[in-house]
Amino acid sequence: MTRLAEKIGQMLLVGFEGLKPPRHILRWLESGRIGGVYLFARNIESPAQVKRLVADCRAAASARILVGIDQEGGVVARLRQGFSESPGAMALGASGDPALAEDVAAMLGREMAALGVNWNFAPVADIARQRDNPSIGARSFGRDPQRVSDCAGAQIRGFQGAGVAATVKHFPGLGGSVIDTHEAPAKATGSLSSLYAQDLLPFKAAIAADVGCVMLTHVTYDALDSQYPATLSPRIVDGLLRQELGYDGAVCTDCMEMKAITDVYGAGESALLSVLAGVDMVLHSHTRAKQEAAYDALLAAAQSGKLPEERIAQSLRRIEALKRRFALERKPPLEIVGCAEHLALSKRAARAGAVLLRRGDSLPLASSNSRIALIELGSQPAPASDESVVQSRFARQLSQRLPQVACHWVDPAADAGDNLRRLSGIISGADTIILVTRDAHRQPAQLQLARQVCAEADSAILICARNPYDAGMIAGAESVICVNGDSGPSLAAAVEAICGDYRPSSRLAVEP
Repeated sequence: MTRLAEKIGQMLLVGFEGLKPPRHILRWLESGRIGGVYLFARNIESPAQVKRLVADCRAAASARILVGIDQEGGVVARLRQGFSESPGAMALGASGDPALAEDVAAMLGREMAALGVNWNFAPVADIARQRDNPSIGARSFGRDPQRVSDCAGAQIRGFQGAGVAATVKHFPGLGGSVIDTHEAPAKATGSLSSLYAQDLLPFKAAIAADVGCVMLTHVTYDALDSQYPATLSPRIVDGLLRQELGYDGAVCTDCMEMKAITDVYGAGESALLSVLAGVDMVLHSHTRAKQEAAYDALLAAAQSGKLPEERIAQSLRRIEALKRRFALERKPPLEIVGCAEHLALSKRAARAGAVLLRRGDSLPLASSNSRIALIELGSQPAPASDESVVQSRFARQLSQRLPQVACHWVDPAADAGDNLRRLSGIISGADTIILVTRDAHRQPAQLQLARQVCAEADSAILICARNPYDAGMIAGAESVICVNGDSGPSLAAAVEAICGDYRPSSRLAVEP
């Protein structure tokens, strides 16, 4: 590769709208203006469609490309309907079985490989240090650095054994922040000694496992660099990651359109600062104008000498090595996607990740229990013109097993008085209440309603469908089940536990 414009292009990866690659994306791939693409739910319809989309991108490209995706499993998974959903990191951490985490990653990796996707933005190596962290929660393997290290290393082996590059994130650790970098600039709390003793351990394990790529966080660590967030910090990228930890593989940014970056820097300025800090690949997920601004700024800096050719050559060497290593020369057949073996593994993993914190006399429920009401708290899953037909995935699965259950969805954002009166009516008409919460510990209105239900109900079964922290803040439930993430398999595991198909025996990976 000799043309400077093409060299700069290999350092940029972009997202786009639609189920087919737009014309400008195909032109950019053909001209070498970008080094690859990455997909979101907006690009996904079916396995066959995704495979065609990826094939179209590869056919247009003048050189090897990376095709990336966020397929962590659990809360963050772009491939869902028609694919093998899996429980997320905290469920796998609760299982206490790194081998199971590796098997799940290998399963996800095989399905990505069958589509032609060769780069996954997983696993998450952040430690769940802060219950109020809005970004991590059930995406983490847990609170114990060794557990997180073991599971992250296992998943790296699983993904990469299937031919898909793993990306450990979010370096140097996002678990201590209480602000979502999608929404605003954020700082990490905690001492430098704590960062070295805890947060960095899983990243060291990832490097030892020969991870394909490291993704940076946009959080600022004052103890390391009070001027720049990690993405833009030479002290963190070149100093800590490269020199201190000895990592010489590919490094990428998180999406540069998050407000933690855009509230302070322009697209071109931030792209240049990140590359000068030592980043190899700059990611822009959404906006064509920002993608173009990043390219133009890097090219202008290279032409002026502000971005040295040696710095560009270092990144190209790492990027090309990543592309060659994960070229997917042999892909599994598409029929492997959603196959019976994969679905059975997902079910086994979800059950292994469920935790029964307390078991009352009401469990298990059976068809003979006539007066059962389900109350789910959260944003409405569908238009509420006729509540009787508005059902979440959990309600549908529960209704299949216990058709007599009356299912109710209550939006905490609605009028507080109306909600309280409505809940009292539901509770008075039922012998047993199944209450499902999702992040109530961070949402005061939801937490208040959940506490009311458990205080008024004669018998309440609390299902913490996302973060298990809810269990520590809601008293009065006769039985408590934490599934550590609301993926389809984990919700099914909750239903199966309620009906007595199995008894969860795992322990939480965090303190509730």
